[in-house]
Order: sequence, then structure tokens, then C-alpha cells
Amino acid sequence: MLDISKSINSLDDSDIADNLLHYDYNVKHLLSLIESGIDKEDPLYLSSYRSFEGEVFENFVYEKLLRYALTNDHVDKFVLKGFHQDKSKAHSNTLSISEKQQIVYRTKSREISEFDAMFITKDKELYFVEMTLVKSVLKLRKRLRKKKALLEIIFPDFEIKALIILNDGATGVKQFPSYCKVWITEEFSAKNVFDYIVSKDSKKLVSKQRVESPKMIEAESLKLYPFRYYNTMSWITKNLRGSKKHILDMNFLMSQKVQRYHDLYNKFYIGYIDAKDIRDELGLDSKCDDAQRVIIAIEKKHSDEIVLTYYTQLGRKNLLLYTFDNGKVVKEKKDPYGITITEVYHISKMMDESYKLSIQNLDIIKKLLEDRFKRAL
Repeated sequence: MLDISKSINSLDDSDIADNLLHYDYNVKHLLSLIESGIDKEDPLYLSSYRSFEGEVFENFVYEKLLRYALTNDHVDKFVLKGFHQDKSKAHSNTLSISEKQQIVYRTKSREISEFDAMFITKDKELYFVEMTLVKSVLKLRKRLRKKKALLEIIFPDFEIKALIILNDGATGVKQFPSYCKVWITEEFSAKNVFDYIVSKDSKKLVSKQRVESPKMIEAESLKLYPFRYYNTMSWITKNLRGSKKHILDMNFLMSQKVQRYHDLYNKFYIGYIDAKDIRDELGLDSKCDDAQRVIIAIEKKHSDEIVLTYYTQLGRKNLLLYTFDNGKVVKEKKDPYGITITEVYHISKMMDESYKLSIQNLDIIKKLLEDRFKRAL
């Protein structure tokens, strides 16, 4: 039904004209390295070139999938992106096309997920596509859960599946979840595209070749179930702490619906503790005064273990994350433009005194989470 075609497996580019050369590539840094005379075996060059090659591979596979969808009777709808569609502005709380012409879901100004490709089958299966040249797929497997959870929330009438497209030699393929279909292609090279970009002799390109079919749809035409990211996050926080008998409502947390949200959000915020009460445990420095709130979250790890994590927001764009690794504190500065910054700012404003926690409360919560995880093993 959805078996890889010989054309995709062999990376045959004879049916996509010069389309790969019409895409915009992020090569400014790579070209500057070349101009500086850097050795092509230098790690900086290799890293930059691999990133570029990954972009080309994504565009190549997308072009091939367009044509695959056109001729495969099992595929009902295929979502357009890049120069194949006419929209170039992302909208809030829906699927749309970003300024970089990628398929995205965003809330307000923050992007939640990006999808390399997406299509629907006649069996009401919605496939999101992930394609990469990276040989170890551990990080890719971690990303899948969040994307699947989002799509299950906004498209409850579809069965959500993933199509993973890798190069020969990829490791860990058998460890993908059962909802994943995996295709393996031959080794990919972006040399032709790279040679075109760096060539000083301009080549006359064949015009962009677009695929015309009723199957091809714009991202924003898909009707989805309404989902409000921050409202849902606040609702979960209130319910987790809403029990009069328990410090944390474990039955609510472990319900199927809420665990799907946990896959999406990765962490839920449950309260705060004054910095003075946890200063020594986290090794907080003097920039964090005694009255500073330390926001407490419960984070779902890839192993399904749920652990406590801690955030201090010392400025609107200055957020620090504290976690424990083998008993040692790990401090990390979060991306000032990432969604976690906005989450912590939003949740902190809604937390009144009733959300204040003590060290004793945290010990109880840790024990509850550890016991639940052990029972699930």
C-alpha cells in the first residue's frame, strides 16, 4: 500500500527537472567558510555542509513524494509546501505555511511543531513524514512522540502514523514505534546542487515543475479540532493541584487524555517554591534573591519516567532550567525565543499563593512519581 518505489529508493531525479535548484538554501555560513579557505576536513566545514545536504535531501524527498502521491491510489490528499503552494504566512492555532514555506502548527507567535511532509490515505490515516540523513535516529525518535500527540489532539478523527525516510546505513531502525513506516534509500549526495550554488557560470534552469491534482491541498484547508495551547496548559495545572486531599492528583495526571498532552508539552507546571528554600539544593547564585519564585515542573522523559525540573526566570528573556543527572545539578540557559520562556511567564502569572510548595511537598511528589514509574515497569 505504502511501499517505497524503486524511483525513491534509487534517488532517481529524472522526473523532478531542475526543481531542487529553485529552492532557497541556508548556505551563507558555508560559503563564508569556503571563502576563508577552510580545509574541507575541518569539523566546522563538515558540520555546515551536512546541514546543507540535509536541506537538499528534504527537498528532494518532498519532490519525489509529490509524484508518488499523484500515482498512488491509496493516497487521498497531500499537503503542499514550498513553491508548490500559494500561502506564505503562518496562522495561529492551525496548520499553515511558515515564512520559510514549511508546514507548521503554531500558537500565537510560537511554533509548536514543523512537519517535513503530510498526507492522508483513503483509510483515514494521517501520515506525517520525517526525513533525515543522520545515521543515529535517537533524537528523531524523541521528536516523534510530541508530533504524534499534537496531531492526535487536533485531528481526532484520523489514525496518526509516521513515514520515516532514511539513508542506507542508519542505525536503530528497529526501535521505531509500531505506528512508523520506515523507508530506506540509497546513499544521498547533494554535490550537483552544491556545484550549482558555488559555480560562477550561471546555468539556465528549466522552469519550476508543479504537480497539479485535486489530491494536492493547502495546509490551512484541513479542518482541525480547536486547541488552545496556553488555555489547556493552565487547565492541566489547575487540575493537577485541584485535589483537597492530595498534593498532586495522580489519577488525573496518569489518565490517557492527560498523558497525551504530556507527550505534547513534555512538562507540566505544578507550582513554585521560594528560592531561599531550595537555594542549596539547586546551587542558585546571588542573582536569584530569596523571594524569587522557582517554578516547579514535572517532565516526561523518553523512558516515560516523570521527574521534577526547576525554572528561574531572572528576566523576560532570561530563563534557567535546573535538572538532576545522577544526583548532580545541571544548569541550562533556555532559548530566549523558545516556547518554554513564554510558558513559564504565562504560568507564573496565574499561580497565586495556593500553588506554593515546600521541600516536604516536593519530597512527597518525587515519591509519588517514582512509585508510579516502578509499578509501570
